[in-house]
Amino acid sequence: MRVEVLMEKKNRKRYSLLLVMLMLTCLIWNSTLSVKAEGEKKIGESYLTHEEEAEGTTPKKVTRGEDLMTGYSKIRRMGPEKLYAGGSTIASHTVDRIGVAVMVERAKEGATEWDFYESWQKFDENTDNLSSWKQMDVEGDWYYRVRCVHSAGEDVSSSFTDGVFIEKKSILEL
Repeated sequence: MRVEVLMEKKNRKRYSLLLVMLMLTCLIWNSTLSVKAEGEKKIGESYLTHEEEAEGTTPKKVTRGEDLMTGYSKIRRMGPEKLYAGGSTIASHTVDRIGVAVMVERAKEGATEWDFYESWQKFDENTDNLSSWKQMDVEGDWYYRVRCVHSAGEDVSSSFTDGVFIEKKSILEL
């Protein structure tokens, strides 16, 4: 009986030690993520990135109306001074009218707000989804992002991407 009690105490100590190690690991991992996020540059809610693409989606709390299920915005670097931008709107059922307005915005590093660059919109009737995309020639050495307004029936919401850096063409490409 005494041996069983000693083994049980030993196991509890092992589990406690394991739990403490797990908690410390999570704490260290979380603090490195926070440091990384603090070091990244932002304009408004969009991070400035050198990623190939960025996507955004409508916030779940705002989107849950009767008609609008979700909306997406996307930007993709296609090469020096070229990008692909657009958005999609998805309704929860067939609606009388569905739409997406796509706005491309740009900013230089160090700016405090996004500048308007180009926009377009698309609407359709009696359907449950809609997309609009464009490949664009743009000026290099800027960060670009896409912001969309999504509408389905009576519901409206918006989405936006992080900023993606578009490089200039090299002298050899001119």
